[in-house]
Amino acid sequence: MKLTLLRHGITEGNRSQLCYGSTDLPLLEEGIAALKAAVQTMDYPTAVHYYTSGMCRTEQTFALLYGDTPHEVLSGLRELDFGRFEMIPFADLKDDPDYRRWADDSTGQEVCPGGESFGQVYARAIADLTPVLERGEDAVCVMHGGAIATLMGIWFPGQGGFFDFMPQPGFGWQITFEDGKPVEKIRMPLAKEDI
Repeated sequence: MKLTLLRHGITEGNRSQLCYGSTDLPLLEEGIAALKAAVQTMDYPTAVHYYTSGMCRTEQTFALLYGDTPHEVLSGLRELDFGRFEMIPFADLKDDPDYRRWADDSTGQEVCPGGESFGQVYARAIADLTPVLERGEDAVCVMHGGAIATLMGIWFPGQGGFFDFMPQPGFGWQITFEDGKPVEKIRMPLAKEDI
């Protein structure tokens, strides 16, 4: 089966480099325009099943990419809850000792004060994805960059760091699973001329 994980389009949080995840931001007009342009030049994969995290930015992205295609919400696919750091510019946090402890943790187990760890993000995401993977039918998930990078880092250890797996808004990864195990990955979507 092929599982495609796509990141939502551009929000104010992206543009202003805010530490955000649980805040339910909509797409910016530039995010909407970028996705409309991408649909013209890129080949977004189709599937048997479609999912979003249910947050505004993923629902808007899904509608722009797939129209009124039926889909389900898997809330476990939402972004990390940054707790006390939520909606603060990354630049303003660089000297905060709690932020440094969290940001410098290579295990993914350090919890944002009042929020989550990336280990917790993985646990809830994989809990929602396990039935999808067990079904064995192609699926597309419109979700969040940090959650995608977390899953990819665990599925493909030693093949890149967190930021290597972080897709740009509107982009993502397609993972081939065999016998329930991830065996291959490619960036998505592909340019139409490459198909």
